[in-house]
Amino acid sequence: MDVLLKLGILLIVGVIGGRAARALKLPNVSGYLIAGVLVGPSLIGIVNTTDLTSFTVISEIALAVIAFSIGSEFVLSDLKKLGKRVIIITLAQASGAVLLVFSVMYFIFRQDFAFSIVIASMSAATAPAATMLVVRQFNADGPLVRTMLPVVALDDIYGIMAFGIALPLAKLSISTEAIPVWTMILDPFIEIGGSLAIGAVLGFVLSFITKRAKNRDEMKVISIAAVVIAIGLSKLLGLSSLLMSIMMGTILANTNRKSNRVFEAVDEFITPFYVLFFTVAGAGLELGVIKTVGVMGIFYVFARGFGKWLGAFISARATNADKAVQKYLGLTLLPQGGISIGLSIIVRQELPVYALAITTIIMFSILIYETSGPIFAKIAISKAGEINGMAVPAEASQSPAASH
Repeated sequence: MDVLLKLGILLIVGVIGGRAARALKLPNVSGYLIAGVLVGPSLIGIVNTTDLTSFTVISEIALAVIAFSIGSEFVLSDLKKLGKRVIIITLAQASGAVLLVFSVMYFIFRQDFAFSIVIASMSAATAPAATMLVVRQFNADGPLVRTMLPVVALDDIYGIMAFGIALPLAKLSISTEAIPVWTMILDPFIEIGGSLAIGAVLGFVLSFITKRAKNRDEMKVISIAAVVIAIGLSKLLGLSSLLMSIMMGTILANTNRKSNRVFEAVDEFITPFYVLFFTVAGAGLELGVIKTVGVMGIFYVFARGFGKWLGAFISARATNADKAVQKYLGLTLLPQGGISIGLSIIVRQELPVYALAITTIIMFSILIYETSGPIFAKIAISKAGEINGMAVPAEASQSPAASH
């Protein structure tokens, strides 16, 4: 069957899945993912593993645009008012997951240090795509959402940095050769710094050009071109397209007073990519993983989720965050996806001896959290009373503790 025909089928089943999810009062993204599983290699098999490789560019564009949109949440005036709270919460919930996963693997399952530190570092990042789509679907806004979005974005940066530090430590622990420590530690920071620097340059250029765009269509084309250029440069230079896109969106949001029009224009164009991204992601989830993951994988899932929830709860309470943030933030930070898959590829290249076990556990976690995470996020936003919050004046949706 032709690849383009399969692409059309994925779009249609994704839309049907989204409608079915809405009928069951679930987030659209859950429907997209489940629809993808149905037509993927694990069940019907309309889409096979070769097709999934062909659709990689769609996932790359969707992830980069999502990262670009997350950058819009880093408005300096807002972050100054949120202040240290967001940073403290980010560090606490991500560190909670890393520490708990490491403890479970190293002390309970008696795995060696290299395995434990690497898989623990991969538990930090939260997949922003699913949560972002839930926020958009339900027009959510309020203290919880406004805390969650920058935390999710910072979370990815933390996750990439944690992995960048864990990998050289793992190599050192199993190496029989003398490896320059400074080289292994410095390289990840060069990648992070380079990604942010180039993203900043692209952001300033995009801000300058979009200010002079003659109409909405021109603005849309220029913005999408900038995102695609960021992806291309990241591949060419061995950098992170996610970090680059986040920084580009951040610079645009802080230097262009009409940046909202740019982000809205991009959102109008990207919707089919979102549907395809999640449906393809669902097709890539192999149900057979459940049979091979074992008790260790189940413990990983619970350790990661509980670590994030506990870290978010304690830090939100310690920083006197809004009650809704204290109670429900942890539930919005569960999805795991794009970045973890990317890190798994690096593990296969750098630590092949652990690749099968780590990839199997991570894919099992993604299967659980990418399907259940959006549901938990919707529950949290609903409990916090922030559904359709975008229609409410900002002052009305804030409490003094969370005002920013």
